[in-house]
Amino acid sequence: MILRGSTSMLHSYSLSATTPKLLSRFTHSSFLSTSAPIRLVWLNQSYSRRTRAFSSAAVAVSSPKQTERDTFFAEETVSWKSLGLSDRISQALSNAGFDRPSLVQAACMPSILSGKDVVIAAETGSGKTYGYLVPLIDKLCSARHDGDNDSEKPTASSHSFSVVLCPNVLLCEQVVRMANDLSGDDGKPLLRVAAVCGRQGWPVNEPDIIVSTPVALLNNIDPKSHHRSDFIRAVKYVVFDEADMLLCGGFENHVIRLIHMLRFDEKLLYRMNKSGLENPVELNSDSVSHFDFVGEEDIQNESISEAEEMSEDDDDAEDLTEETQTSPVKKKDWRRVRKYYERSKQYIFVAATLPVNGKRTAGAVLKKMFPDANWVSGSYLHQHNPRLNEKWIEVTTDTQVDALIEAVKQFDSKAVDHGAGVSRTMVFGNTVEAVEAVANILQRAGIECYRYHKDLSLDDRAESLDDFREKGGIFVCTDAAARGVDIPNVSHVIQADFATSAVDFLHRVGRTARAGQFGVVTSLYNESNRDLVNAIRAAGKLGQPVESAFSRKRSFRNKLKKRAGSNKARDTPTAELMV
Repeated sequence: MILRGSTSMLHSYSLSATTPKLLSRFTHSSFLSTSAPIRLVWLNQSYSRRTRAFSSAAVAVSSPKQTERDTFFAEETVSWKSLGLSDRISQALSNAGFDRPSLVQAACMPSILSGKDVVIAAETGSGKTYGYLVPLIDKLCSARHDGDNDSEKPTASSHSFSVVLCPNVLLCEQVVRMANDLSGDDGKPLLRVAAVCGRQGWPVNEPDIIVSTPVALLNNIDPKSHHRSDFIRAVKYVVFDEADMLLCGGFENHVIRLIHMLRFDEKLLYRMNKSGLENPVELNSDSVSHFDFVGEEDIQNESISEAEEMSEDDDDAEDLTEETQTSPVKKKDWRRVRKYYERSKQYIFVAATLPVNGKRTAGAVLKKMFPDANWVSGSYLHQHNPRLNEKWIEVTTDTQVDALIEAVKQFDSKAVDHGAGVSRTMVFGNTVEAVEAVANILQRAGIECYRYHKDLSLDDRAESLDDFREKGGIFVCTDAAARGVDIPNVSHVIQADFATSAVDFLHRVGRTARAGQFGVVTSLYNESNRDLVNAIRAAGKLGQPVESAFSRKRSFRNKLKKRAGSNKARDTPTAELMV
């Protein structure tokens, strides 16, 4: 890619004032057919009239005239009220400008309102965040309203709330903003929502929704005080946003730890109910500490595979006599998580990529740990979005810089010609060094841009995001900006460095063509990326999910092995190619 050529090439490259010539051998792919069926659990409907996109942005850019069936909104006859939402939340949605639900929202909200565990696996930009936030806010509002009407004064333990877990601070803050956008007629948010992450500690006032990262939440639940047991008992709804990321890699031990803590509390309540104790839900902190989460320190090193084994081993305990409150508790009793028992909490998992092939994939883990959960699958999960126009350009060391600059300038001028107003283009690099090199190349060509990567401070990253949302322009970033971050009306995505896996590719291209809009993706790739590119394109041409092009040994979460020989020698470290 841009950063895999020779150092001398980048240092000796002279940027002219004229637009570089795009080589004639560059190839482009055309739109795929939009005839793929809607594959949602409860909906299989189409319609033709487009309305305002369900996005956190108030203004949508103009888009090409739609000639195919709409792939985002539910049918016009489907309303918020018809999904089971109250007048209060329906009015709040209307006040915020959201007149109709998306297909994914229409499919998942009834299940969430019913109290069942739900897995929402749907493509990026399909409305998943409001898909889980809206019904949870509705349920919490109803519970609080019923409590206010109760003649008896509510106790501290009667307060229930929801926890939303996200992989990073910026996603946490985004969820808080989206929840606060839903307000009553008085203009105040319907519920108290607080982020517990970064520099924001535990809220002084009791919130209705806590949004946090797994580590920050665990750090704020002191295992040596009553705070943890009170917290665990009060949690009624738990959401795992970007679930595939939370259940893999560096997050998995913390997330599995939290799941076992919460489900062990449920198991205690189940035992209390079975033993005939009165008011088991009012079990105090001392009683919870008696059972405690003994051996909890072992969870720090627990892996997903161990969690899977415990879920399977619990089948053997189905016929055992339930232990009573006074029964001795084994050191690792917290790990005995039953598949079937009376539940007191609701679990919701949300992801744009959720592979199920293989024992250690996030989808397979969820199917074992939550076998009764309702799955809602988006129409284009792991597939080509029909609103997306993809351009594929194979480059060499000599042509890659010209191709990048041409892609940036060409699309930006088209946006101006069509009167689109603010134009937003995201340019992806695989590393911090790649982002810096690409940004320097663009600036030498007279193209101003924002930078976004982990080596920038949190404040600098937040400022870049805010400026990009408000002013538009060119946003050069790593994959840190590819997941969950809602940047409305991104019209163009450029892969200066081609993604290292199909999963990263799907999240990158999902930054555009969101919420019913159209978009363009320009992917620059070279010979070392060709196997991965061919696999992705082959699945797209066949209208199949991307993972179908990968064998179990070649997981679509991992990059394909590079071609042997000269290609390996060409993969020089990006740090050496900084300009």
